[in-house]
Amino acid sequence: MAAPPLLISTAPRWPYAGPLRRAIVSMQYAYPILLILFFLVAFTAHSISSSNSTANAPKPTQKGPGGKPLPATDPLRNILKRKTADDVTQSQKRVFEWLSVAAALTFVGNTAVVLTHALAARQDGWFCEQSVVIYLVGSFFVYCLFLISLIDSKPSPTVIHLASWCIATVLELALAACSIALYTHNHKDSPLYKPGEKLRFGMTTWDAIEVVVDLVRIVVLLALLGFYLAFVTIPRRKRADDSGTPSETASLLGADRDSHTENGHANGSYGSVHPVGGKHQHSEGAPPAWSRPVGAPARGWWEYIRGYHVFFPYLWPSKDHRLQIVVIVCFLIVLAQRVVNLLVPDTLGNIANDLAGENDDASGKRGSPWSAILIFIFFRFIQGNNGLLGAFRATIWIPVSQYSYRELSVAAFEHVHSLSLDFHLGKKTGEVLSALGKGSSINTFLEQVTFQMVPMLIDLGVAIGYFLIRFGPYYALVISVVTFWYMYVTIRMAQWRAEIRREMVNADREEDAVKNDSMVSYETVKYFNAEAYEFNRYRDAVAKFQSAEYKVLFSLNLMNICQNMVFMLGLMVSCFIMAWEITTKQRKVGDFMTLIIYMGQLQGPLNFFGTFYRMIQSALINSERMLELFKEQPTVVDREDAQVLPSCEGDLRFNDVHFAYDPRKPALAGLDFHCAPGTTTAFVGESGGGKSTVFRLLFRFYNTQSGSVQVDGHDVEELTIDSVRKHIGVVPQDTVLFNETLMYNLKYAKPGAKDEEVYEACKAASIHEKIMTFPDKYETKVGERGLRLSGGEKQRVAIARTILKDPRIIMLDEATAALDTETEQHIQEAFTTLAQGRTMLIIAHRLSTITHADQILVLHKGKVAERGTHEELLERNGHYAAMWKKQIRAQRAAEQAKLLKDKADRLRRESKDGSLGLDDGSSSHSSSSSDDENARKSRNGQTTTTTTTTTTQAGNESQSNEPTTASKG
Repeated sequence: MAAPPLLISTAPRWPYAGPLRRAIVSMQYAYPILLILFFLVAFTAHSISSSNSTANAPKPTQKGPGGKPLPATDPLRNILKRKTADDVTQSQKRVFEWLSVAAALTFVGNTAVVLTHALAARQDGWFCEQSVVIYLVGSFFVYCLFLISLIDSKPSPTVIHLASWCIATVLELALAACSIALYTHNHKDSPLYKPGEKLRFGMTTWDAIEVVVDLVRIVVLLALLGFYLAFVTIPRRKRADDSGTPSETASLLGADRDSHTENGHANGSYGSVHPVGGKHQHSEGAPPAWSRPVGAPARGWWEYIRGYHVFFPYLWPSKDHRLQIVVIVCFLIVLAQRVVNLLVPDTLGNIANDLAGENDDASGKRGSPWSAILIFIFFRFIQGNNGLLGAFRATIWIPVSQYSYRELSVAAFEHVHSLSLDFHLGKKTGEVLSALGKGSSINTFLEQVTFQMVPMLIDLGVAIGYFLIRFGPYYALVISVVTFWYMYVTIRMAQWRAEIRREMVNADREEDAVKNDSMVSYETVKYFNAEAYEFNRYRDAVAKFQSAEYKVLFSLNLMNICQNMVFMLGLMVSCFIMAWEITTKQRKVGDFMTLIIYMGQLQGPLNFFGTFYRMIQSALINSERMLELFKEQPTVVDREDAQVLPSCEGDLRFNDVHFAYDPRKPALAGLDFHCAPGTTTAFVGESGGGKSTVFRLLFRFYNTQSGSVQVDGHDVEELTIDSVRKHIGVVPQDTVLFNETLMYNLKYAKPGAKDEEVYEACKAASIHEKIMTFPDKYETKVGERGLRLSGGEKQRVAIARTILKDPRIIMLDEATAALDTETEQHIQEAFTTLAQGRTMLIIAHRLSTITHADQILVLHKGKVAERGTHEELLERNGHYAAMWKKQIRAQRAAEQAKLLKDKADRLRRESKDGSLGLDDGSSSHSSSSSDDENARKSRNGQTTTTTTTTTTQAGNESQSNEPTTASKG
């Protein structure tokens, strides 16, 4: 090692040495702080400006409940996307990464030089100044942050890295120039422990090594700048120069990007129409935004901040001033808790100083710790979420939480009911119900952020400031480094665990599915002796779940170990520094207690940061799912000038109505017909002819594309939807009842009806006597969807509540298609009662049920192919006549088959009983013939239609030899 430079005791000091030394110290303090602040601010601004989270989202012009804004979100945000490509190749990126590693290692080299120098000069008590420690440790941390951003972010490197490297290069050049200038002139060299100063001229070996390492770092930084220009800037300019004009590069379809025809999507299903009033559209290939994500979508930190900004208005109780005061009080309590967290360790430190005699006065009188102990106990009593302040805050917050949940859930429920039929036809019921059930997610998200995450971040910021002021920059630096690495490790491991947890959840669902399927299919399992197979299948499902569960629990323990290791390293460094300062009489014993308690307080919330991160991510996604429901807009709405239909006579008219669910396939093409008040009109024809569409247009589930639908001379689009539907009663083919009592379902049509009115309606529908035979009569529970009732009973209940509603227009949508003949006869009698004085529209495939109609419309390809009464249509011998002949032949064939089956069953029973002998064969045959004849007569009597003339005509026409020209029915 070279000899140290000559120590000069008489030579004057270089006049610029003092200012230069102060400049170096200031730059050493400012270097890491300036770099990290610039990088974080620039990176934040760049992330916000380049965020594509709302690139595909419409402007947030839509409003949610109470006029509050809805989030402008990307419909594809919950879909796992391909990672963004870097602007450089993989090998080029490796160059940037290794150069960043080299730059960070130069600070390790400087640190090694300082430690070696300190060991070599320990007899002289030499150690570097505090600014040097802050510079080396803080700068190493900052350069590690640069490296992490290069590895984790896409694309990288970016202009932010370039700017950070430029600033670092300028500062390094300034520090190197100042250091060389100082070391080559007379300057003071002051040991850390021993008093006295000596002037030193020229560089020592240690100074030379330090300068060499600094120059290596400058070379590395210049290399990073050069490679950025070579790999990123120059190729980017070349691509820009080589690209053609906009007209050459634009997609042929790009100009029409925003001019797509807005077909009411029905979420991708057939049955959508051109929306009226504008409807929120989903991106092509994307599921509805309110559906459950198929993967674990990654969210940037900016989305959490924006989500909090958007969701907070839904938490604010705008209609209740008392609750507004409660919210403000809760926020004040949170701030008070932060102050208490600061006072508790400080108070305990004072107690320790009192007990150790560190606070004795000049006369040696020891301070009394009793008052300080009482204050400490009081602070501990009110500290934390389980303390007095936390419990009080949680208690008064309950009404606020209930208010926001109530307002959101009820508003979402009402909104979904207000949506048009195209939404409900295409929706997945489970997904909608799941989204509707997320009313508490916004509360959860806001409460976790407001009362857990934000206070924790405030505590960390306060801790850094507290340690900086109370104990010095060493401790503030330690807390800063520990906080960063703790949060980084937690977030990265939480992201890694998210996919493992998803595997466990899927395995859990699969286990439940196997168990449920096996229990539901109990009889099938027994039929095939498959118990052993089911046991093995369930055992495999349990084993799969437990394997995934083991990975989740193992990863949780591993994350806890990593978190604890990071925190313990920081605690160890802090304790070493504090212990050294106490042994050198720079600190008191109470300061050590304050440090330990404060670090322990910080560790508590940090330990749950991983759980908070996952819960907040889930709550944010669920909150957005619920609010996305409000973006769905109804396609059929009242006009601003819509009038109320006060009364209805039942006069209906369709004037040249055109309509299509899909523009490529019209459903109605110029439909015209008129229904006079009090008449019955039947619609028949092949499937897809437009029969159900007529009902949907009349009931205002859809709007016509052209033409008009009129009720009593009023266009239905000029009337309010509610007033039109008020005068229409519907008896569907499959009646769905609520899982309540019969009385509840019957009064659903008229909630204020008296029991006597219900009884009269049921008598008119021929169901009253049947209900009275039930053990609980009208209080009988009908089961889910009314499955405890037979098909005929459900239909008569539907007719009874339609009678109770007392509409002027009745629509029967194949109400007897799935019923047997005897039940159908009872239903037809109820229909006769229901039709008295009302306009009735009937969709029927069984033509024998509509022979009494005043007019029958045969629909074919969205138009009226034939119209007239039953007799008139038979005389025309067209579509209707052909369908009638086919049904008559099919009915007779069915009757013959039933007679033959009954005869075969009877003969089989007689043969089995031994009652059929050789001696009485003729009598048996005669008896059988007689029975057959009686059965035929009885059957013919049961299937007689409304008039004898109709039956006779049908029989005559069924035997005609005229050619059939029927269309497919």
